[in-house]
Amino acid sequence: MTDIEISRNSNKLDIREIAKKLDLTEDELELYGKYKAKIKTIKDTGRGKLVLVTAISPTPFGEGKTTVSIGLADALAKMNKKTIVALREPSMGPVFGMKGGATGGGYSQVVPMEDINLHFTGDFHAITSANNLICAAIDNHIYFGNELDIQEVTFHRCLDVNDRALRDVDLGTRHDSFSISSASEIMALFCLANSLEDLRERLGNIIVGINSKKEFVTVRDLKVEGSLVALLKDAFYPNLVQTLENTPAIIHGGPFANIAHGCNSIVGTKTALSLADYVVTEAGFGADLGAEKFLNIKCRVGNLSPEAVVLVCTVKALKYHGGVPKDNIFDENMEAFKEGFANLDRHYENLKKFGVSVVVCLNRYNTDTEEEVEYFKKYCEEKGYVSAVSTAYVDGSEGAMDLANKVLSLDKSDYHALYSLDNSIEDKIKCICSEIYRASKVHISEEIKEKIRVFEKNGKANLPVCVAKTQYSFSDDAKKLGAPENFEVTVKDIRLYGGANFITVLLGDIMVMPGLSRKPNFEIIDVVDGEIVNLS
Repeated sequence: MTDIEISRNSNKLDIREIAKKLDLTEDELELYGKYKAKIKTIKDTGRGKLVLVTAISPTPFGEGKTTVSIGLADALAKMNKKTIVALREPSMGPVFGMKGGATGGGYSQVVPMEDINLHFTGDFHAITSANNLICAAIDNHIYFGNELDIQEVTFHRCLDVNDRALRDVDLGTRHDSFSISSASEIMALFCLANSLEDLRERLGNIIVGINSKKEFVTVRDLKVEGSLVALLKDAFYPNLVQTLENTPAIIHGGPFANIAHGCNSIVGTKTALSLADYVVTEAGFGADLGAEKFLNIKCRVGNLSPEAVVLVCTVKALKYHGGVPKDNIFDENMEAFKEGFANLDRHYENLKKFGVSVVVCLNRYNTDTEEEVEYFKKYCEEKGYVSAVSTAYVDGSEGAMDLANKVLSLDKSDYHALYSLDNSIEDKIKCICSEIYRASKVHISEEIKEKIRVFEKNGKANLPVCVAKTQYSFSDDAKKLGAPENFEVTVKDIRLYGGANFITVLLGDIMVMPGLSRKPNFEIIDVVDGEIVNLS
């Protein structure tokens, strides 16, 4: 059966029954039909243990972090551990584009799959509307005289669709551009806010422009933050759903990790930690992006500390990073397969710099040979890595029991961030580029340095750095696969996200509005006899 058929034929429980597993009453829920609800009581007692799932550098095939995360949560639940899986909401850009949905796959899914992958509870629409209300307020203010003296507009519109035509838009009076909603600052700060009042403060701090004195103009100056909170109030409550095996799942927020910080919401994570003994969460793309930002940004803001980290890899990904072209990925090539372990080693070494305990997990496919799987096990044993093999896609929780046991047996992490916030902005950029990417030199132009001086002048130097770069390589060049070293990177732009409270650094040619592929998924998605088909 296809993923959507498995999802549709699953034995889903009424969401109120899922809530009872977490000692939540119906009064604490806002019901969205029979299988979805929002948790109206945001909790922050933090009793649970947090497990982060990340991966080696991504490939066009996908490494299955979500599938492994769900399988691990189901396995822990099967071992009578009170468990929640806490994930991001899918963006409709990838759903209708090339990547597809983000609800797991096979027998390791969250459900109802169609709802979650499409409109879900409307959170993305609320975030998109709030973002574009700010843009309308900016242009309205300028139209009626520009009392705030906005000389440069720094805030842009967004849409939750891949549309390359919107990368540059002529408004008549000025040019603007769109980001995809997952790359917007509203999405980033929404997922970093600790409470509704914190959300209000962050919204007010969004920088919308710069005046003639090189001072920042904010959303608070436009007097629009109250309306933004009104738009986002209901969206801010975490969403409760379930896995195929009826393990509770909190799915909330959806920032991209190659552009933003790539983690689900802090209120979703903290609520999960307050309701369960174990919380399994994931960070987007490879560990050099999602995990680095989870550990350097989200953990700081949310005062979180992961108990363990799972580093996911696949045979296909290891072969790809060993030099096998995409079209030949299913051909047997042990030499390239072995070469690809350099990418895994780099991610493992980087994670250990944060003091976390790591399990390396092979997400096994039916195309993997016994020789490849045995080599993985032997390699990890020789390197001293704790390792496991997951077949959760095919076997559900039973296929992740090995992984669950390895996670439970790990020594407790001694987490710490990679850099101090007191370091200069340039030093923080260079720290990530050298320590995580292994770049030998970072080029920062005088134009970029002038922007940094403006940030410093406005008291914004002591912030974490969020690097936006290609997800396919440690470098800023997507073609440099494996574990490149001694390369140079160039800072193309630097932006201050005053609401999210971090500094975004763009390396290489990174797009904040993706385009659609030649054969996008929207060509095959349809409704037949009242049911959605070909959604994956």
